[in-house]
Amino acid sequence: MNFILQFFILIPLLGFVISLLIPKEKETILSRVAFTSVGIHFVSFQVFLIYWFWNGHPVLNLKEIVLFRSTDYEFLIDFYFDAITAVYLFVGSLLTFLVTTYSRYYLHREPGYKRFFNTVLFFYLGYTVTIFAGNFETLFIGWEILGISSFLLIAFYRDRYLPVKNAVKVFSIYRIGDVGLILAMWMSHHLWHENITFLKLSNFELVSDQLLTHSWIGIFVSIMILISAMAKSAQLPFSSWLPRAMEGPTPSSAIFYGSLSVHMGVFLLLRTFPFWEHQLSVRILIAAVGLLTSFMATGMARVQSSIKSQIAYSSIAQIGLIFIEVAAGWWWLALFHFAGNAFLRTYQLLVSPSVVTYQIREQFYNFVPRKATVEDSLPKKIEYSIYMLCLKEWNLDSFMYKYLWNPVKWAGRKLGYLTTERVLTFFIPVYVLGIVLLYFENLVPAWIHQQLPVIFSLVGLIMVLKAFTERIHARMSWILVILNHFWVALSISFNEHFEYSHTLLYLSGIGVFGLLGYFCLLRLKLLEGTIDLDQFHGHSFKHPKIALVFLLACLGVSGFPITPTFVGEDLIFTHIHEDQVLLALFTSLSFIIDGLAIIRIYARVFLGPHVKSIYEMAYRSS
Repeated sequence: MNFILQFFILIPLLGFVISLLIPKEKETILSRVAFTSVGIHFVSFQVFLIYWFWNGHPVLNLKEIVLFRSTDYEFLIDFYFDAITAVYLFVGSLLTFLVTTYSRYYLHREPGYKRFFNTVLFFYLGYTVTIFAGNFETLFIGWEILGISSFLLIAFYRDRYLPVKNAVKVFSIYRIGDVGLILAMWMSHHLWHENITFLKLSNFELVSDQLLTHSWIGIFVSIMILISAMAKSAQLPFSSWLPRAMEGPTPSSAIFYGSLSVHMGVFLLLRTFPFWEHQLSVRILIAAVGLLTSFMATGMARVQSSIKSQIAYSSIAQIGLIFIEVAAGWWWLALFHFAGNAFLRTYQLLVSPSVVTYQIREQFYNFVPRKATVEDSLPKKIEYSIYMLCLKEWNLDSFMYKYLWNPVKWAGRKLGYLTTERVLTFFIPVYVLGIVLLYFENLVPAWIHQQLPVIFSLVGLIMVLKAFTERIHARMSWILVILNHFWVALSISFNEHFEYSHTLLYLSGIGVFGLLGYFCLLRLKLLEGTIDLDQFHGHSFKHPKIALVFLLACLGVSGFPITPTFVGEDLIFTHIHEDQVLLALFTSLSFIIDGLAIIRIYARVFLGPHVKSIYEMAYRSS
């Protein structure tokens, strides 16, 4: 029965590849490929589900593919199937089938028709990989696919300012969740000294024995998992991104942010529940996050003027309750609640355009005074204060900017003296000196050798900070992003003795895709004359092929699973020791800001209104 699991990954992969080959003018064929592949997936799963139940619903695990193996490290693809996977796949396959069928007519003659179905099938592939994942590494592959497909669907109307702006905002939150998962994988490697599978995590004796002697490591891993889940499921303080994600088409809003993608944080908690089950402090923290989110999101939902925003905050409040249920150990109730919330929000979002039309008509003929609510029993000052806070969304956006993004931008602006010439004349010779010191490592004094990994990692962080805040030269920003990866590789090389093949594996994708991206920017510079980062240029309108190639280059440089760098990033972190907190902090911050700088370059150069457009554009949403 185990070998059947791989076919549930191959079906959406095959559908996605076929859809890429169909010309954009063939709307009927495109839509048929989409709903046929998803439909086959749904029907075949129902047959498999009956067979699985008939045989006593065993837990299945398929350890099939080993991508990389060394003396103390193994990167493997592992598939896992149990009741949690069954519920998520049933809900996901049914709703994706309904939405793809609905979208055939909803998006008829839309210029991005092919792009929409390509992205939805890509999303469904990532969703399937995530819920079938048998270890953190496999889950992270699907997790990354979900993130980039979310960005592409929010920015579906890429010739408008707001969808692109909000897509970058959402991706910035997703990036925090990505690095939280990377850090959980990093410390998990040191805890288990292997690539632990979820099947082994369900072994109570194994987990309890390890956590008895490594309780603080267990808490760290659990908190990193929680941060990833909070970012993906829009829990506080990350809740403000979900309404902004509604800038995409209504079908993508329904399937992503109403039903499937937004519940991935819940799935992560359910899948790792055996690990943190006996950590009382973590369970209390998860429940507290869910309770606070439910309270605040309920108030925000009730004062929204946009129906999509109202549905978004209502969904956030329900997911907060699911967090409480998971923390309490009521995982069957959490699964039932997930299915009900997913079906309800999908329905609400799909009918929302019609509801708006009915409400506009009815308000002229049937005025109904506001009914008394619970808030009316409160003192008026408290009632009005809560109302204003909910209307301002509890200043969550301001909170994120003040304590997260503004300090990063401030640090980057302090590096204004760094020009291309100074980078090339100072940092590259220093890098060459670092390579020489690495070659003659035995001659370096021990106290200097101990500090070099942190110093080189800090230099890499400085590179990417400057890249993130660069406002003029796109090519300089791109070069700094590439240099950051080389400094990270050098710092880890000094940290531990290992085979240079590990560094080559990490830098191979960076080098190839870095050059590819640089030549794309150079070609665009020759064609258009200016590609500064001070505004959106929208060059994908005139240069779609260059835009596509550059997007692939961005994915390769950011460690997406199309390049060996994806394995290399995880491998690099295994060479950071569990007591090297500063080195892990600098490296993880580099990866967060690195992804933001890359997606910012792509969005500013290729997305948004065309720079030569004579038409006005909206800069604020409702």
